Amino acid sequence: MDVAGLVAIDVHTHAEISKDGHRSLSPELFGASEEYFKAHGHRQPAISETAAYYRERKMAAVVFTVDAEHATGHPRISNEEVAEGCAEHADVLIPFASVDPWKGRAGVREARRLVEEHGVRGFKFHPSIQRFAPNDPMAYPLYEAIEELGVPALFHTGQTGIGAGVPGGGGIRLKYGDPMLVDDVAVDFPELRIILAHPSFPWQDEALAVATHKPYVYIDLSGWSPKYFPPQLVRYANSLLKDKVLFGSDYPVITPDRWLSDFDKLDIKPEVRPKILKDNAARLLGLNSA
Repeated sequence: MDVAGLVAIDVHTHAEISKDGHRSLSPELFGASEEYFKAHGHRQPAISETAAYYRERKMAAVVFTVDAEHATGHPRISNEEVAEGCAEHADVLIPFASVDPWKGRAGVREARRLVEEHGVRGFKFHPSIQRFAPNDPMAYPLYEAIEELGVPALFHTGQTGIGAGVPGGGGIRLKYGDPMLVDDVAVDFPELRIILAHPSFPWQDEALAVATHKPYVYIDLSGWSPKYFPPQLVRYANSLLKDKVLFGSDYPVITPDRWLSDFDKLDIKPEVRPKILKDNAARLLGLNSA
């Protein structure tokens, strides 16, 4: 990957559909997500299409799906398929995996194999969908393996559009998105690199506190247009957290074109912009030495 030639690195994009047409979410939850993001009928690009989209824009993208089979009963998209698809487009795509923490020792073995044999560069957790508290000791063997492997763990935080408007929220409990639960993980695994995904509504101050206090906790800015960012998030991104805030879009429900257009209008210092858009992610993901 030619990092120097990239305009930006998007650390938060989704593989929503497999080669055989299998969706990452059930139709009920997917429809709720579309409604929440006002992304009715948005295309679900294949990994090759995502690569072409980002290559055209001189950007790189982290790609992942979510494994929530235990809680939802919906089969995941294969981590191997995501990794292989990214490997075919290694100039612009970076594979993350998702392992349901309820899988126990089998999940730990899978995580090690995905990094060692398939080149996976990090792991995505969505506690609200996977139905677990991030600080549940049940998940600790998996965190221990990820810490030993030296790759980041990205946690969804805050409210989620998935299940929004469905009776009972589709069984999704928002409390698992509280970033203070991830603070325990940062304490118990002090060398684990952690990304708190999204402006963490309604826990934005908690996310800023955790990222400020814990040296290896980062924040990505995905899932929201920058014009809606809380003022304290912008203030911290410009100052105390300027080396720990990362560009993320949530593609394909939010496109980087829309995100970057709104980011251009945000009051971010000129010297901080390249850190957020590329430099912080390149350092965190070890791309500068790749």
